[in-house]
Amino acid sequence: MAVYTDISETELGAFLRGYDVGELLSYKGIAEGTENSNFLLHTTQGSFILTLYEKRVDRDDLPFFLGMMEHLAKKGLSCPLPVHRDDGVVIGELAGRPCAVITFLEGMWPRRPTVTHCREVGKALAQMHLAGADFPLRRTNALSVDGWQKLWAQSRSRADDVHPGLVREVDAEFDAIAHHWPKDLPEGLIHADLFPDNVFFIGDRLSGLIDFYFACNDMLVYDVATCLNAWCFEKDISFNLTKGTALLAGYNSVRQLSQAELDALPLLARGSALRFMLTRLYDWLSVSEGALVKKRDPMEYVRRLRFHRSIRSASEYGAAVA
Repeated sequence: MAVYTDISETELGAFLRGYDVGELLSYKGIAEGTENSNFLLHTTQGSFILTLYEKRVDRDDLPFFLGMMEHLAKKGLSCPLPVHRDDGVVIGELAGRPCAVITFLEGMWPRRPTVTHCREVGKALAQMHLAGADFPLRRTNALSVDGWQKLWAQSRSRADDVHPGLVREVDAEFDAIAHHWPKDLPEGLIHADLFPDNVFFIGDRLSGLIDFYFACNDMLVYDVATCLNAWCFEKDISFNLTKGTALLAGYNSVRQLSQAELDALPLLARGSALRFMLTRLYDWLSVSEGALVKKRDPMEYVRRLRFHRSIRSASEYGAAVA
């Protein structure tokens, strides 16, 4: 979540009159995240999130994202729901941006994920994969290998200014991935961005998943690889094997990973680290200083990527491999 586009109280109040959410009492921008402009709204009927979709989100993808939330909620997964306007529409427009009002989810995201958090997020990820199996809409992963190459093309000329030798290292990664990226693993609906700030807990109880705006159809185990990157590294970028073991055990307790998926896990984790390094690098080089958004260091994911290059078996992440 972030704020790129500001809105006035007058225009927001007028916009909300099309919804059965009561009168606006207060609102504030949410600075965390990097993709869309988000605001916490307090009205006479409760709290809501208003999301203005920025340049990385295609308006044509919004029925997929918002429909997915409704589908998962009907299957019992705890996630926010889009609020329908009085005319039944869920996609509006404000400040020249497509937007949606979303229900507020109780809980807080864990600033210091514990082993228990990791186990619970593994379970929830597997539950989401199973619940999404019959979702009728499809969306190609725009941030798979082809998308990474486009991002790299926009950043490559300045990458060595961020870190000397980065161009050579990333070019080599693309060569390796192009030759070995798997194509025949189980696919389905994935979150693709399940970082700690997209998972809410009340104590040790997972209260819900949020921010589905990278969701797509891709390899299910790629989602697991992304969670290893997001949840199982410490602040010094050391991998916490206990957390990895818990996350994978939690996932396997709901949906068992196949041997082929486990065999592919080190390369997919490497690719996932490259993907998040590239989006961070792009933002590092292009986000204006005036935007209410926290830039994130791309080198943190270069260090994760280097760790994954040393891994030869999923057992080194904590997987129970036969």
